[in-house]
Amino acid sequence: MDLSPPRVRPFSIIESTLREGEQFVNAFFSTDQKVALAKLLDEFGVEYLELTSPMASPQSREDCAVIAGLGLRAKVLTHTRCHPDDARVAVETGVDGVDVVIGTSSHLRRFSHGRTIDEIIAVAREVIPMLKDSGVEVRFSTEDSLRSDPEDLFRVYEAVDAMGVDRVGVADTVGIGTPRQIYELVAELRRRVRADIEFHGHNDSGCAIANAYCALEAGATHIDTTVLGIGERNGITSLGGLIARLAAVDPGSVRKYRLPLLREIDQHVAALVGVEVPFNTCITGFSAFTHKAGIHAKAVLNDPTTYEALRPEDFGLKRYVHIAHRLTGWNAVKHRAEQLGLSFTDEQLKAITARIKALADCDALTLEHVDALLKSEHEPAAATDPAGTAVQQAAS
Repeated sequence: MDLSPPRVRPFSIIESTLREGEQFVNAFFSTDQKVALAKLLDEFGVEYLELTSPMASPQSREDCAVIAGLGLRAKVLTHTRCHPDDARVAVETGVDGVDVVIGTSSHLRRFSHGRTIDEIIAVAREVIPMLKDSGVEVRFSTEDSLRSDPEDLFRVYEAVDAMGVDRVGVADTVGIGTPRQIYELVAELRRRVRADIEFHGHNDSGCAIANAYCALEAGATHIDTTVLGIGERNGITSLGGLIARLAAVDPGSVRKYRLPLLREIDQHVAALVGVEVPFNTCITGFSAFTHKAGIHAKAVLNDPTTYEALRPEDFGLKRYVHIAHRLTGWNAVKHRAEQLGLSFTDEQLKAITARIKALADCDALTLEHVDALLKSEHEPAAATDPAGTAVQQAAS
């Protein structure tokens, strides 16, 4: 059995923080904030930026026009209903592409727009040729694809493919898809259409990143993301999460992006929507490259790849070996002593480590406490200075 990961096929990111992300409960972006974020994501290197429909509000329409006029390298898209009026207004904003969407599940056909599959194809025949004639890139997506009848789905996809759309979109709108389901759906779609394939996956059941990756494996060419995965309900595939997944499989596949900007982007959006970057956020979470257990720390100090699938240096970050706790090992303590320019024998280090463990069993320690202990052990006369006092306080 060959478990080696395959090389990642060429793909593009459709960054939707300015559309899907605006649907996050805490998101209230001003025009200036949208412009700043668009520029930052463009600097990172995403291929597309997707914006809220210009039909949502007068300001949304103005925002589309403003960002479309920035002259960014990324293509600017907007997301609209499959309706001639929506499509016409979208083109007037000057965007590079229009992402048309309509629900195909029985739920949405009954409780949303009320159209049959025949009527969906008919309205697509009104909208798609008009958009093609306008010279914009056209994507046609089925909403709630995973709860749609497969034959209905493929009938719609094949019809719009024949109309000349640039991309067809698969949307796991309520986040119920499994990686295996997504792979099989996209693989079958790849056999049926010549257009590119876009995947939009929600994270309601925790599979958004895995589903996005499986969509790429099956032949998808475009993945929708948002910064920190924000969006409706639990959001969608996160930008950093997708980058992490791809980098772990094929580091070369993400070198086209300015990876060190990812931390700034995550922190920027977190501040905009009033949340902290979660501790377990891929790559940029505060503990992402922190090692604590003694056996982990020893191996990482010898060779980081023993416990790191990603290189923090690739993202402008550093690993951290946490030593102020009862799980620490003497190799990690030795590494810290060397960073401080202090020299000990192995036996001395083992004794110091035992003392750190004993102190940590009594109270929480900080790195400052450990540094003070190391210095006091290296220079006994320093035991009465402020650092020594800190050690005594930690032990009390």
